[in-house]
Amino acid sequence: MTQNLPALALAAALVAPLLGGCGGGGAPLTFDLAALPPSGRPAMAGRAIVVAEPVGIQPFESDRIIVREPGGSLSFLGGGQWADRLPRLIQTRLIQSLENSGRLRSVSRPSDKVASDYQLISEIRAFDVSAGTGEAVVDLSAKLIAEGTGRVTAARVFTARVPVKAVNAGNGAAALDAALGTVLADVVRWVNSGR
Repeated sequence: MTQNLPALALAAALVAPLLGGCGGGGAPLTFDLAALPPSGRPAMAGRAIVVAEPVGIQPFESDRIIVREPGGSLSFLGGGQWADRLPRLIQTRLIQSLENSGRLRSVSRPSDKVASDYQLISEIRAFDVSAGTGEAVVDLSAKLIAEGTGRVTAARVFTARVPVKAVNAGNGAAALDAALGTVLADVVRWVNSGR
C-alpha cells in the first residue's frame, strides 16, 4: 500500500485545482453595468462625438467594487468584481447610451480614428458604496472639447446616489448600476442639448 502513496499524492495534486471552484471559496461573481436602452428614434445627422476613456484615481482603475468607509478610507468589496476595468466599462456604456439616443451622427473611441466635432472627456470622482450612508455614489465630471480648437465648450459634474439594501457584492453592484443609469441619462441629455 505504501508504494501507491506517491501516485495518490500526484493524483490529488492534479485534481485539486479542478475542484477549487466547487467549495465556498470560489471565484468572485462578475457584474456588468447597463447602457441606456435604444430610444426608438432613427439616427439624426447631428454631431459626431469621440468618447475618451474616463480617468480616475488608482482604486477606480481596476475591476474591483469599492467601499468607502466612514473615515474616508477605501476598501474592496469581497465576492464581486466588474466585467472589465471600471473606466473601460463606463466608456463603453457611455458610447452605447449616446448611440442608443439616436441623436448623433456618430459616437466612437479615440482609437477608431473617426473624424468628430467634439471629444467627451471625463473623470470618475466617485464610484463606490458608502458604508457610512448606505448609498451607492456615482460622481462623474465631464467636459465637451471642440475638435480642432481644443476649447472646452461645456463642463458639468453629474452625481447620483441610490440606497443599498446591504453592503455586499450583489446589492452594491445593483445600486451602482442604478446610480450610473441616472448619470448616463443626464449625460446623454446634456450632450444632446448642444452644450
